[in-house]
Amino acid sequence: MPFLKTLKTLALSATVVGAATFVTTMQAYAEYPERPITLIVPWGAGGGTDATGRMIAGLLKNELGQPVNVVNRTGGSGVVGHSAIATAPADGYTIGVVTVEIGMMHWAGLTELTGKDYTPIALYNADSAGIQVRADSEWKSAKDVLAAIKANPGKHKGSGTGQGGIWHLALAGMLQDAGAAADAAPWVPSKGAAPALQELVAGGVDVVTSSVVESSALIKAGKVRSLAVMGEARLGAFPDVPTLKEAAGSDWKMAAWRGIAGPKGMPDEATKKLSVALEKVYKSSEFQEFMNGRGFGLVWKPGAEFATWMEESDAALGGVMKAVGLAK
Repeated sequence: MPFLKTLKTLALSATVVGAATFVTTMQAYAEYPERPITLIVPWGAGGGTDATGRMIAGLLKNELGQPVNVVNRTGGSGVVGHSAIATAPADGYTIGVVTVEIGMMHWAGLTELTGKDYTPIALYNADSAGIQVRADSEWKSAKDVLAAIKANPGKHKGSGTGQGGIWHLALAGMLQDAGAAADAAPWVPSKGAAPALQELVAGGVDVVTSSVVESSALIKAGKVRSLAVMGEARLGAFPDVPTLKEAAGSDWKMAAWRGIAGPKGMPDEATKKLSVALEKVYKSSEFQEFMNGRGFGLVWKPGAEFATWMEESDAALGGVMKAVGLAK
């Protein structure tokens, strides 16, 4: 009987040790985060991604009770920063802002990273491409733009960003979806929407694809008109601008977007806590006022929905980049 008593004692000890280990592990994540968090921004200070990232970091601190330190990791057309997020320890203490370029870089042969290399936490912003023309343009609708370009391939020029940039792919994809060649409107590269819009006003190009917000000043000045947005719904700040579906019957959508993600394989407990905290940040009056005041599109898609969004964006971008000869 002493032998059986010893076995019972050992079994009880093992149970106690196992339970203590389980409780300790759960407490560790229940107390997450126990130290500061790093938020990597793959683009330079002063830009939209940096501005929104810093706003989120400041508000997350209030929700999590720990500092959230922003680190700009730039270079390689976004590859450096996105790689830093993906290769960080998957412990919940390094996260970052991932952007639409994650669905473009691998198609261009710059990296092998895709959205599947991350733990998606939440999408918080999407700025749909808009179709801008001069105020005195004979084109009164997106349908007019498409009809003119299809009837005269190569005659009408477009601009909005550099060759292969998100707004270039927005126009090329729209043309392809409408049954025209993706390059039916020759692209004039620019260093961004602002110089492209000035070129539009001057008559150097015929159409600019960019976010409507980027053209809002010229719209208010009566020099530019926005004919449609390539999104699911009209923009709250521009309710009179129809969607491309409404204006031309096209299902093509394209947007520049931003979301928060961490390295693949993050603990569920940390991911859930971050997701809950981010949703509170997103819904806060401070964040809503900040985004609306600067014209950033507000879109909320948590974990699984964000993963689906990235997959769909990747597929759409890849199709267009192949069509215009930019995919490797």
